Amino acid sequence: MNIGMLGAGCIMALSAIGSGIGAGIAGQAAIGAWKRSYLANKPASFLLMIFAGAPLTQTIYGFILMGPMMVSTKDPALLLGVGIAGGAAIAMSAVAQGKASAASCDAFGETGKGFGNYITVVGLCETVALFVMAFTFGAI
Repeated sequence: MNIGMLGAGCIMALSAIGSGIGAGIAGQAAIGAWKRSYLANKPASFLLMIFAGAPLTQTIYGFILMGPMMVSTKDPALLLGVGIAGGAAIAMSAVAQGKASAASCDAFGETGKGFGNYITVVGLCETVALFVMAFTFGAI
């Protein structure tokens, strides 16, 4: 058995776990903001869906990295370590993004203002996952 394959699986699985947690956190906040709008007889903004779905991109980054890891000739122990550490880092980015998105849903749902500011902060959380992906390509 090649333990490097476990690394490829770990980077995908951990990234997806983080995306699921982050999207769950953000989605709950979006639903809460929509409920407040409905109770006040105000239109519910569909823009909150952007915040709710933002953490899902980290699953794509894990998938992108999984492919080259599966065919890499690097040391299998390195691939396992990179898969676990990289997957965990991407997952934490997704969780942080979910939390930032939840706060964004709350603020935008209440005021209807500041979308550009909120999405910028959500994007900063995304940048961590992009850095991990780029640096992982260098290692594998």
